[in-house]
Amino acid sequence: MTPVTRDTQGSRSDDAVHVDAPDAVSSPLVFASPHSGRCYAPELTRQTRVAEPILRRSEDAYVDEIFADAPRFGAPLIKALFPRVFLDVNRERSELDPAMFDPPAALAPAAPSARAAAGLGVVPRLAADGRPLYAGPVSGEEASRRLSAYYDPYHAGLRSALSAARDRFGRAVLIDCHSMPSASARGADIVLGDRYGAACSRATIAHAEAGLRDLGFAVVRNRPYAGAYTTEHYGKPHLGVEALQVEINRGLYMDELHVAPHRGLAALRETMARWIHHMSDPGLGLQTAAE
Repeated sequence: MTPVTRDTQGSRSDDAVHVDAPDAVSSPLVFASPHSGRCYAPELTRQTRVAEPILRRSEDAYVDEIFADAPRFGAPLIKALFPRVFLDVNRERSELDPAMFDPPAALAPAAPSARAAAGLGVVPRLAADGRPLYAGPVSGEEASRRLSAYYDPYHAGLRSALSAARDRFGRAVLIDCHSMPSASARGADIVLGDRYGAACSRATIAHAEAGLRDLGFAVVRNRPYAGAYTTEHYGKPHLGVEALQVEINRGLYMDELHVAPHRGLAALRETMARWIHHMSDPGLGLQTAAE
């Protein structure tokens, strides 16, 4: 799994990060899919004690396909191709559990965050069903290698796309794309997270919600998902960058037990393309005279 960031379509399948770039950038929107990676390279599977079908349940599987039409509407789509159980880019870089590493990881804090202590740090300790991923400690050097080779290129690509959008349009809007287990969806089709108003403007989330409701989705805000590291870190409306997390109920498009898409996937992709078009509507004020 070679850690390469590309700016054009058609990158090799072994790249760690891929950017599907539009033929011409015409929108300040930037789409990201941090958890849909499904390249289970030997360097990962030989270290874990869990079979690949179980590992895959941690994915936001096929979310990259659901939002694949973003470049048609002038917006890039940034995808992490490595799996979430290998490295979770929706965490702070130092969000490590010191007890997980021997020798200790150089960046590990003296006390882990609640998420890291629960096994869900930037280098996860647990699979989605709660079983341990590793038979014993992970080398601290291995943690540092993953951060340098996979975490850093992903966020470098994200920062580059957001900076380019802000420079051209005067603002950038990150759409961070995820999926949620149907059991935790609480009857919602989609949950929009904006850190309770801190990460994006009221106009942006209202426009997003209205478009989704018009397409027939049951939408709620911030419960149970308000947005994690990416939404909080990049969502700085006062600096011209907004961030909105989108969580899609997996039951709409896949068999969750077997991590297999069903016929709902194609229909959902088509519907979400209409939403992407809606989000690109100049009526929202996203396009500016900089065009």
